[in-house]
Amino acid sequence: MSAELRVDGPQVQQRWGAPGKVIAVHVNYASRARERGRVPEHPSYFLKAPTSVSASGQTIVRPRGCELLGFEGEIVLVIGRRARRVSPGEAWDHVAAVTAGNDAGVYDLRYADAGSNLRSKSGDGFTPVGPRYLDARSVDPADLHITTWVNGVVVQDAGADEFLFPLAQIVADLSRLSTLEPGDLILTGTPAGASVVSPGDVVEVEVTAGPLSTGRLVNEVVEGDHELDPWGAMPRQDPSVRAAAFGGAPARPALDDDLRRRLSRVSTATLASLLRKRGQSHVTIDGVAPVTPGMRMVGTARTLRYLPLREDQFALKGGGFNAQKRAVDSIAPGEILVMDARQQSQAGTIGDILALRAQVRGAAGVVTDGAVRDRDALADLGLPVFAAAAHPAVLGRVHVPWDLDVPIACGNVLVEPGDVVVGDGDGVVVIAPQLVPALLADAEQQELEELFIAEQVAAGASVDGLYPIGPSWRDRFDSWRAQHEGDR
Repeated sequence: MSAELRVDGPQVQQRWGAPGKVIAVHVNYASRARERGRVPEHPSYFLKAPTSVSASGQTIVRPRGCELLGFEGEIVLVIGRRARRVSPGEAWDHVAAVTAGNDAGVYDLRYADAGSNLRSKSGDGFTPVGPRYLDARSVDPADLHITTWVNGVVVQDAGADEFLFPLAQIVADLSRLSTLEPGDLILTGTPAGASVVSPGDVVEVEVTAGPLSTGRLVNEVVEGDHELDPWGAMPRQDPSVRAAAFGGAPARPALDDDLRRRLSRVSTATLASLLRKRGQSHVTIDGVAPVTPGMRMVGTARTLRYLPLREDQFALKGGGFNAQKRAVDSIAPGEILVMDARQQSQAGTIGDILALRAQVRGAAGVVTDGAVRDRDALADLGLPVFAAAAHPAVLGRVHVPWDLDVPIACGNVLVEPGDVVVGDGDGVVVIAPQLVPALLADAEQQELEELFIAEQVAAGASVDGLYPIGPSWRDRFDSWRAQHEGDR
């Protein structure tokens, strides 16, 4: 096949046969990783049914009852030679062609198959590819570029420089355990901008390599003409699923600006006492203090877990772009990196360079129940960092950076991704997001009362009946509060 021929879809099956496997990469573009809030250490994959494959001009049917049909423009590789345990250097020789694809799927059914995507991604017609196929021998993978349009508007536009994992590495990786056969398709991931489409929308995808083009893959979305039969999982939507479908990272709640501002004015002592009244006694992270005195911190938790050092596991997970570096490199504005170091202070868990990277990305702070390195540099950085100790040794002396975005234990406190974290000179408090609005109202009231009490004590009043405010002081406080609030 020559690049000039640009074989059209109908000729593909004659050359290589129908695909026995359709393999898709979960995350392979840096922009998509930023959207999702996670950077994978290795490529991960899922399978789509060969019966999902369709062509340009065919419709994509959104099943009745589903609201969240997603599109994902992708570069698609067609395997031309049997590949079994090939190296990255050999892999491209086993690719016959490159074309455009749309990895469509309904997020409404993702819950049903525990991450396999089988029902959500394998509907008939959910993998349109084409219309033309470029000879891989005439394509430099570094020149590949993808553009996606919805109703004529560009929504995705990315080059190969965004790949987290080179295409040859993906082919080689897959071939380590599973033989790739002629005709197999590999969908190589989607860039930022993938979202939801509705009946009547038209999705177009084009892949180019220099002057070569696959032409536009064009598919209209239509509504299904029948209800799903009730003897299987039925469509389901919730806020987390909607966020994922529309392109955002699922289930890491954010603080709005008003709540963040108000929390920054309330002490952790007040918050802790009010949480205790609500039956929440295990919310203060033990043993941590600000590296820079006077620092305050408010944000939502991004979690990172370290496990005890075991040399064979450190060799597998400790080097390169490990969980620690992935957490720092994908932290979102307003998030606080909270680390479970098992309260071990014999090695640092973060130093000035990685803290600077987190700061540049907009992090609101760092908390570790272990030690930090480069304490003096951290103190000068201006980023709130709370730690139990300082130590000059690198983390590999004690820890293996294991995983991120999981529930952790930090300073004897359970911390979940998305929890609200507040820190000041007294320490760090962890708050369930749903408690914040009511807790804040009570905290502001309590701190106003304490300001009144402090003024009266400074003027010579006894604390008897005043702290806390009793009936004899209540009217005077109410008058003071009305005046105080009028002055604000």
